Amino acid sequence: MAAGGDAPWRAEPGGLVVSVRLTPKGGRDALDGVETLADGRRVLKARVREAPEDGRANAALLRLVAKACGVAPGRAALTAGASSRLKTLRIEGDPAALAAALASAVPA
Repeated sequence: MAAGGDAPWRAEPGGLVVSVRLTPKGGRDALDGVETLADGRRVLKARVREAPEDGRANAALLRLVAKACGVAPGRAALTAGASSRLKTLRIEGDPAALAAALASAVPA
């Protein structure tokens, strides 16, 4: 997955902002690739085993994306979409290194 303009993430000073479409109770924890929404936005497709109750699915998503980026879960934060399937995450760290790690973790 190229980290160019078609990627569902963008570099910002001190980190990476990632757009995600989450499927809770998805049977396994996994990144399933990139999807283009009807409005043209690109999102990272993710699924987690947890149910969307008491923030458990969001916490599992943060752990999953942090692991894919090679950082501690505490360096990932949910910035938008707490109760929506479409979410925005911020991962703290070197933007280029995070983008490269995420690109290699996402299936083509």
